[in-house]
Amino acid sequence: MFNINTTNTLASNIYCSTHELYIPLDPANRHYQEVLDAIIEQGADCFDGDIPEALQAAADEKQFNQQLAAYRVAVARLAQYVVAEGRNQVTESQPTGEQVFNEETMEMDDVMHEVITVTAIEPVEATVDRIVYADDPMVDAEPTIETIENPEITKDNEERTAAQAVVDATPQAVIEAA
Repeated sequence: MFNINTTNTLASNIYCSTHELYIPLDPANRHYQEVLDAIIEQGADCFDGDIPEALQAAADEKQFNQQLAAYRVAVARLAQYVVAEGRNQVTESQPTGEQVFNEETMEMDDVMHEVITVTAIEPVEATVDRIVYADDPMVDAEPTIETIENPEITKDNEERTAAQAVVDATPQAVIEAA
C-alpha cells in the first residue's frame, strides 16, 4: 500500500507501508518505477487515498510506452515471412549508371539491370520424423518412428499467435502513435 508523504520542508515522497520504505519522486529510482507498475496493474487499489495526478500521469505514460514498444515488436514479427510458406524472390530494375542513345526517341536512356532485393526462402518440410524410445530404460523395446509437425512451423505459429494477440489488445491511441 502506498501513500504520499509530505515532510515539514514540504518535500514529498511516497511511503510504502508494505516494506516500510520512503520512495523519492524520482523516475530514476527503481522503487518509484515499482510504484508506477503497481498503479498500472492495480489502479487505485494500491494507493491509500487518491493517486496524485502527476503520479497517475507518469504511470499512464509508462504503460503507453510499454504498449507502444510491444506493439512495434508484434507488428515486426507478423511482417516476417511464414515459415511453412517460405518467401518468393523479389527483383527490381535499377539503373547501372550507364546510358545509351535511343534512336527512336532521340534521347539518352538509362541502362537497367535486375537486382535481387529480397532473396527467396524455401518453405520448411511440414512434418518431421523423430525416434521415440521406451520410457523405461529397463524395457528392451525397439524404438519407433513418429511423424510430427515440424517444430519450426510450430514455433512460428505460436509466435505469430502471440504477436497477433498483442496487436489485438493494443489500444487505438497506441496504434495511431506507432
